[in-house]
Amino acid sequence: MTKAQTRMAFEASETPEVVRRQLQNNQAQYQLLAQHIQQFQPEFVYMIGRGTSDHAGVFAKYLIETELGLPVCHAAPSVNSVFGKQLNLKRALVIVISQSGKSPDIVAQTEMAKRAGALCVALVNDSAPKLEALVDFFVPLHAGPELAVAATKSYLASLTALLSIVAYVKTDTRLLDALALLPQLLEQTITLPPQLPAQEVAALERCVVLGRGFGYAIAREVALKMKEVCRVQAEAFSSAEFLHGPISLLNRALTVLDIKIPDASASFHQQQIDEVKQRGAMVFELGWDFGDIPPLLAPLLIMQRFYLDIELAAAFMGLDPDKPQGLKKVTETV
Repeated sequence: MTKAQTRMAFEASETPEVVRRQLQNNQAQYQLLAQHIQQFQPEFVYMIGRGTSDHAGVFAKYLIETELGLPVCHAAPSVNSVFGKQLNLKRALVIVISQSGKSPDIVAQTEMAKRAGALCVALVNDSAPKLEALVDFFVPLHAGPELAVAATKSYLASLTALLSIVAYVKTDTRLLDALALLPQLLEQTITLPPQLPAQEVAALERCVVLGRGFGYAIAREVALKMKEVCRVQAEAFSSAEFLHGPISLLNRALTVLDIKIPDASASFHQQQIDEVKQRGAMVFELGWDFGDIPPLLAPLLIMQRFYLDIELAAAFMGLDPDKPQGLKKVTETV
């Protein structure tokens, strides 16, 4: 199976155009939403999502807390859908992220939040009439059909939408200018050589993914895709948290994927990476010299390259990255 034959490679390579389309089509909506958020003055943010969408919510946590100063927490959907509990979300900005917008527990959580008086926003790729009728703002991701089981362009579209919303709420012209360049930066990233050699991935049975701050925010998604696409047992940690117990994993041979983000956490993260190297870990770096690009865009560029790298690795291993065994595109949980 070659790269040209896989939906995953094709869809991941569509990301620059997806981002370009979203930035053009959603500008007025982002401006209006930002005004409503400013008027509502939320006391905290409540993220709703599953799987890759939940991982986008981890990015949102670091983004919103560092840029807007609002605390962010993540929903446990079963609290409402299984245990039937109503939460006090009266002063919450609720952000729902979903590829399909159809999972019953996601819809139930949104219904509960709306009853509580929250300001509800949905970032969704597919048409989802029931969810759209519930929320105050329905923001289309404009990723187009995504048929490969492993989400790629819809995840990066979710991160772009989150960055755009925060930029407009802050009236951050530097970030808005950088977002305008993002499609071009993603196109350049696609032309870079692989960072994660296919033969090295093929030899792995397990690995640890380490990042700090925004690096950890995408580490969860990196680990998920290593499992989904390449059948490698991968676990994500904050590099700081890794020192509190999990570092004992280095008593056996261990491969570490090191996510390098050039932000305020970089020097602290590097100290921890130096320690795991001294303890004998094999380390592969995900990241490069980003120049004067704002660090907030670095996670998106790293993921763009990573998605293409693991598609190549899966093909090298004789696996079908479009249809990982035992998985399906839309998972509906209660």
